[in-house]
Amino acid sequence: MPSTTSPTALSSTESVALSGVAVVCVATLIRTFDGEGEPLVASLALSGLAFAASYAMIRWLGPTFLKAGLKGRDMSKVNNSHYIPECMGAICAVVYLLTIIIFIPFPFYKDIVVATSGGGNRDVVMNVEFVQQGRLLHKFPHSKLASFLSAIISLQSITLLGIGDDLFDIRWRHKFFIPAFASIPLLVIYFVDFGVTSIVLPTFLQPYIGRELLDLGILYYGYMAAFSIFSPNSINILAGINGIEVSQSIVIALLLVLNDALYLLTPYPHPATDSHLFSLYFLLPFLGVSFALLFHNWYPARVFVGDTYCYFAGMVFVVVSILGHFSKTLILLLVPQIFNFIYSLPQLSHVLPCPRHRLPHFSARSGLLEPSVTKWEKDKQPRPIIAQGLRLLAKFKLLRIKEDEEGRIEETSNFTILNLWLVWRGPMREDRLAVEITTMQILVGLFGLFVRHKLALLIFREDNLSIKSPV
Repeated sequence: MPSTTSPTALSSTESVALSGVAVVCVATLIRTFDGEGEPLVASLALSGLAFAASYAMIRWLGPTFLKAGLKGRDMSKVNNSHYIPECMGAICAVVYLLTIIIFIPFPFYKDIVVATSGGGNRDVVMNVEFVQQGRLLHKFPHSKLASFLSAIISLQSITLLGIGDDLFDIRWRHKFFIPAFASIPLLVIYFVDFGVTSIVLPTFLQPYIGRELLDLGILYYGYMAAFSIFSPNSINILAGINGIEVSQSIVIALLLVLNDALYLLTPYPHPATDSHLFSLYFLLPFLGVSFALLFHNWYPARVFVGDTYCYFAGMVFVVVSILGHFSKTLILLLVPQIFNFIYSLPQLSHVLPCPRHRLPHFSARSGLLEPSVTKWEKDKQPRPIIAQGLRLLAKFKLLRIKEDEEGRIEETSNFTILNLWLVWRGPMREDRLAVEITTMQILVGLFGLFVRHKLALLIFREDNLSIKSPV
């Protein structure tokens, strides 16, 4: 019977380091009360506390998860007979949600006080010039509170549904639509609070359509619902090796933070400042808990993240992009995930056989990962048109195919970007594969931001970053 192991207690070095991080963050948090709240600084401090709490709790609660049956074996190791804790992303999601809830007074309290004429004293009148003077990044309009709370509800919903998936191992065709239910609070508040359903048409289409804006109406909500389904599932599909789910999520979050910073560092008060502050307030704590999880999930993994983390991470991106009004930017950062989804469609749609697990195959002899394969029996060959398609893909190095002397297909590599990378690059260590895929995600993401803010000017009149505040 396989043995079970659990993460050990925190070492003295780890304890001292985490305690130091916590002390610095608490001191920083206390200092924010001396001024006007400074929510961005408070968010950074709370993110540090979220990192320390997640790091320690993942270590402490590992044995508890093992006893509850939330465990799995790492099949890509020579010694894979022992179990390690699974579903540890649930810990990060819970810590994250508590952090976001505790954060609420920091961006909203000062605004509420001013908006209600001095803490509820309606006899005191504040002039508009006093309320809106200067470019104050620590101010956050009270009108954003509904959006903030709807985002929390959606993230709580996806966390509960993700934990349910990890507990009951829901079938793929059923759990595919889980994020759609979690996005309902988000879409409802978007309808009530914002309601914009128009898109800007490229300049070359405007003469034919006769307008610059095209109102999609209810189709826009369908687009956002589909986006809410795709983003969490795309993180879940690109999985199978240590650290890849967390590392791709961290890269996407960091690129979104970079995009937000571009709007906060402009020499003029940008109209989109509030939207990108909103994004930062959700992304910074996410990075805190994700880095803590990555320490435990990176090769060789001591814990597994579970589907909960994938759903939770994808929904964080949906929340900030929809309520921050930059979903097109996120699409550009998800190009590797989009490619992986399209590439996987033949198996996901069962046009081709789809094994339960399509993770790369570990060769115990070499200690390297190789493309995993789907085997074809002699009497169960693909239809001629599908066989020709498989051979065509192999010709363009998009598939590895093995045929017998009579031309019958014996095996084909599975349709995931991880297996395709191994087809291109050859067998490699698991950690090297994770590094190369993560590096590819960084490069593609940086190019995506370049496209969004520079090349987009070839088909649009102006980029949002170049819009100046009216004087």
